[in-house]
Amino acid sequence: MKAALETLTREAGALLDQRRNDEAIDLIRSAEAPNESALCALLARAYSQRGDAKGDMHAASFFSRRAAELGDTSAEVLAIRGLSAFRREQYAEAVEAFAGYVTDQSLAATQFMYGLALHHDGQAVEALKWIDRALETEPDQPAFREARARAQKLAALRGRPKTAGAAVAEKPLKLPTFTLGGIADVRPEGAPAPYRHNALSKLRGHGNQPKDFHWLARNIPCQAACPARTDIPGYLGAIFHGEYDEAYRINLRDNVFPGVLGRVCARPCEAECRHGWSGLGESVAICFSKRAAADWKQQDPVVLEPWFEPSGKRVAIIGAGVAGLAAARQLALLGHAVTVYEKHAQPGGMMNQGIPAFRLPRDVIDREIEQIRLQGVQLRCNTRIGGDLSLQQLLAENDAVVLAAGTLRPNLLDLPGKELGGIRHGLDFLLEVNDTGWAEVGKRVMVIGGGFTAMDCARVAQRLGAPTVHVCYRRSRAEMLVTPGELEELEHEGIPVDYMVTPIAYLGEAGHVTHVRFIRTELGAPDDSGRRRPVELPGAEFNVPATTVLLATGQFPDTAWIDEALRETLVEDDGWLKSGGAHATAVSKLFVAGDFATGALSLIDAIGHAKDTAREVDKFLMGEERLVDVAVIEDATETGRIREMDAVPCQGRPALPTALRTLTAEVEHGYSQPLAVDETQRCYLCSHKYEIDADKCLCCDWCVKAKPRPNCIVEAGSLIYDESDRIVGYNRAAGTEDKNLIWINQADCIRCHACVDACPVDCISLQRVSWRTVPKHEAQLEPVSQADFVV
Repeated sequence: MKAALETLTREAGALLDQRRNDEAIDLIRSAEAPNESALCALLARAYSQRGDAKGDMHAASFFSRRAAELGDTSAEVLAIRGLSAFRREQYAEAVEAFAGYVTDQSLAATQFMYGLALHHDGQAVEALKWIDRALETEPDQPAFREARARAQKLAALRGRPKTAGAAVAEKPLKLPTFTLGGIADVRPEGAPAPYRHNALSKLRGHGNQPKDFHWLARNIPCQAACPARTDIPGYLGAIFHGEYDEAYRINLRDNVFPGVLGRVCARPCEAECRHGWSGLGESVAICFSKRAAADWKQQDPVVLEPWFEPSGKRVAIIGAGVAGLAAARQLALLGHAVTVYEKHAQPGGMMNQGIPAFRLPRDVIDREIEQIRLQGVQLRCNTRIGGDLSLQQLLAENDAVVLAAGTLRPNLLDLPGKELGGIRHGLDFLLEVNDTGWAEVGKRVMVIGGGFTAMDCARVAQRLGAPTVHVCYRRSRAEMLVTPGELEELEHEGIPVDYMVTPIAYLGEAGHVTHVRFIRTELGAPDDSGRRRPVELPGAEFNVPATTVLLATGQFPDTAWIDEALRETLVEDDGWLKSGGAHATAVSKLFVAGDFATGALSLIDAIGHAKDTAREVDKFLMGEERLVDVAVIEDATETGRIREMDAVPCQGRPALPTALRTLTAEVEHGYSQPLAVDETQRCYLCSHKYEIDADKCLCCDWCVKAKPRPNCIVEAGSLIYDESDRIVGYNRAAGTEDKNLIWINQADCIRCHACVDACPVDCISLQRVSWRTVPKHEAQLEPVSQADFVV
């Protein structure tokens, strides 16, 4: 290493002696060399000698200071620092540098520059001394004589006694100011923009302008994909720093059931994770990291502070599933008295009744429901609305009612032979097993479907002793609506899946199913779900033996219990609600949340919908919107992330050996603390926003050379804004003549900090931005002024 450094230093020095500055700069900057004083000194010399590009003097100053910090005390480094500081009008710094090496024996020009720096720094008497010494050597130099006359005049003014009311006009020699200018942006006329090139409406505080939410949606893809708007970068960062209580609290605030979702969330965030983009590796294990927060937190239980004082309003919620409980928790935080009615013996809905215990232990559910009780929510189980109480009665006794009864009406395939014994819906099967611990499965179990219910039915049937279990799905593997890992677990447990087959009839003997007739399919055009539609292949029918058929083919809301007097207003002829997924219904005071409004979706979808319903209920009750969405913008100095983290592989999920798996033993084990840290450090921390101040930028291109991805930093001619002042694109510069700014393309940025490290003039700012819902009285939404953009 030492020999290579000496060779590099010698070659670069030779190039500089020949005034081949560009070649010397390229040689030093491209080498894999340590941060060494000799190289910094050479770079300072190179930029000082070249001095013909925007930023050369800044670069010379930067590297001369860096060389000094690393121990270089040479006169050459001090001279470069002094001259570059003088040219940038940093006269105090220039004086400090000149004082370190200028002596009585120095050249006249050197003594003159020291004197001139002193003069501009206001030290007239000291300046006159050094200018006189220069004149002693070169008395005929006109610049020396002019400077001496000015210094004498200033010294005389400073030494003259002041009279009352008299003002002394001090006008030291003024050099032309070097300005960096700006760019002409392409933007609609009249667009509000107190800070021209910032992607957000503010540099700090709370923003709620369209451009703020546009940035959040485009640049934090995981949070934008989460229906509950969970601050994912926030809790991953907390785990990385060992702050498990804080990570759990962030999750609890945003998604209500961190321990549950850490095991069974549908993970829409992971599908959008920047780390999973092409060429960047696997997505971060966001869901499993959420579980680590729940597993390793110390505080138990965790109860949140209410947002508002008690309102005196009463709200009834029908259904204690995930949507009903999420809506209840939110409404309790809003200050309302909430009672949840549940027809089953225990709350939890599909968490208890539909998901097997080996995927979701019951004590995890119980703990997080208990936290909702501690927020003040009342739970009344074994109470059937439409039996014990009517919906109209609840409407009369409460200020608002929320329907959150889930989807319990099974979608049974209308096929020949559907009346045969042994055919049942998978959800009924899971309800029976979760309630009693047992269900009859027979010798050959056929599961029809390709979602979570199908996976659960197959794995439960095998645990109940079925010798043969098969899953059949009418599309390809790519179209299955399950999370990564589900199919792998099915394979580990020896359960096969047949793809591209559609059932067309049930066959049986003595009133019981014996076979299912299928027909092979191929994929056609996409349907309304966006997935390619299966198309049957004529003549491709075949039979498969089956003694039990479990239909995992979806379910619908059961609206049969709704009062007859309200049915015409609320219910369509096909049994669906007329609300069409909206939060309010056509009946005053009556709202709807979760699957009962949207149809069967995931737990996190139901939570997100329920949170929005709670806001609508609160607005109805209080006559105003008391919660607001904001972009929380905070100053940051660094992300704490290093590029080596890019190479950290996704940490595998520890799991129970196949031979030990039972109906109740949890299959997946959580991360240990070291594994949780290893996984969360992979996060690109997309909530951090890097921004180049175009008015400070020197266009030196060092950040461009340091960038790890082709388009994360671009040389642009102008930025493009839409009618809401959102930056929606850029016009790439065709060449040097057309380049007006260097711009960080946030959509391609991986938050590696390389640009900040490379910038010689510290013109790149860093903020952390998060999407949050806060009470309006806590929102910092003062009108934006120029003061908000003073860094």
